[in-house]
Amino acid sequence: MVIIMQKGWKKIVMAAVFSACFIGAGLNVRAAGKDSRIETGVSIGDVDVSGMTVSEAEDRVEAFVDTLKGVPITLRLEGGQDTVGTAGEFGITWENDGSLEEAAMLGKRGNIVQRYKALADLKKQGRSYPLNISFQSDVLDSILNSLSETYNQGAVEASLTKTESGFQITEGQTGRVLDVAKSKEAILNYLQSSWDYGNASIDLVVTVEEPRGDAETLNKVKDVLGTATTSYKSSGPSRVANVRTGCSHLNGITLYPGEQCSVLELITPFSVENGYELAGSYLNGQVVNSLGGGICQVSTTLYNAILRAELQVDERSNHSMIVNYVEPSEDAAISESGGKDFKFTNNKEYPIYIEGITTPEKTITFTVYGVEDRPTNRKVTYESEVLETNVPSTEKIIPTADPVGYVNVQSVHVGYKARLWKIVTEDGVEVSREQVNSSHYTAVPRTATVGTATADPNMASQIQAAIATGSIDYVKSVAGALAAQQAALAAQQAGLNVGVTEDAGTGATDG
Repeated sequence: MVIIMQKGWKKIVMAAVFSACFIGAGLNVRAAGKDSRIETGVSIGDVDVSGMTVSEAEDRVEAFVDTLKGVPITLRLEGGQDTVGTAGEFGITWENDGSLEEAAMLGKRGNIVQRYKALADLKKQGRSYPLNISFQSDVLDSILNSLSETYNQGAVEASLTKTESGFQITEGQTGRVLDVAKSKEAILNYLQSSWDYGNASIDLVVTVEEPRGDAETLNKVKDVLGTATTSYKSSGPSRVANVRTGCSHLNGITLYPGEQCSVLELITPFSVENGYELAGSYLNGQVVNSLGGGICQVSTTLYNAILRAELQVDERSNHSMIVNYVEPSEDAAISESGGKDFKFTNNKEYPIYIEGITTPEKTITFTVYGVEDRPTNRKVTYESEVLETNVPSTEKIIPTADPVGYVNVQSVHVGYKARLWKIVTEDGVEVSREQVNSSHYTAVPRTATVGTATADPNMASQIQAAIATGSIDYVKSVAGALAAQQAALAAQQAGLNVGVTEDAGTGATDG
């Protein structure tokens, strides 16, 4: 009987234990209610949130972060140019990343044993969650970029200046540049990992740029590597001014090994402020006045000097129509609107110096100086080869809204296909012949723009009939006669006795 009772007792005890375990297991992962309080001993960073709801804890942490907004932070730059701001100005922010919800669940989930252990650990040593503050990336970028604008000082390379007595050397200067990306990283690393929420001082990252070149190297630049001269004796005053202005923008360039030169960048903008005047230039098969007209003679002369120095030509374009100051394929056109540039690179082991001069006799010369490393028995020449010539056989007449009597004639432009050869000889014997470029110049017929505007139907009929013949010379004759008639009528109306001479007031030109 006793044994039976013992067995029955054991069954009762086992059932009770099983029931307790089952009930305990059913309490796993139970979410804290909305008004659940955070247990004592919990903090977010230095902020004690014991006994608070999640909402109250959020307010407390945000209030603490607000107090940090006024804390001064000094950004230190090499050279003593410190900048002082505040954490608020740096865009300090905090957002609950789930830490408070996690804190609110401490001691409230798991079975009885797990909850007891969690509360015991909390009472013994507490629990601190990190205060994960952040700073607005775009705000830091703006601050650092603004600092770099006033702080950055690029390295100044050592340079040469040619004088009548020889070359003068200007020593270079060390540069310093604020590394925005690395400085931003340094700021964030400190404020998010090491900051004690007190006054902070952070060293920004500065890159030192050493200048290229030195007096010893530049002293070796004295040999003439290549030179070229062209004449602009037939140019008018405005074109003369443009050639001299363009030459001055290119004179005195020191180019280091591997460095590229863009002629278009150096001579633009084509503006009055930059020294340019209106002069003739090519546009859509016509000669028109534009600021900087004639500048292509500058780039062309330099191109020929660069070829003879055997520097690397990266970009070159021929003119749309042939020019008369160099042979076909020896030109290098410049066009800001047309995207034509002349670019070259110093492919030598030493720096080069470019001298550009103009003379009262209306010549322009470019000379490239460097360190001559080519054999003395080696000679380089260039030869222009015309492959095709196209002489227009017709004339072109363009009616305009100018008054009857106006005629402007542009001379014929012969079309060419050409190429340029580089010929190398040693001891007078040709050892190589290499094609440098090929060029195509558009043929443009002799062209006249003719005024047709008049209130007199008879004059309008006469000028239109003349245009229909297709003869520029005949149009010039008719336009001259009509202009003379208009002058005579005007004189009669004014009560004046004026003699009329043939071709008076036509304004006609030819080329």
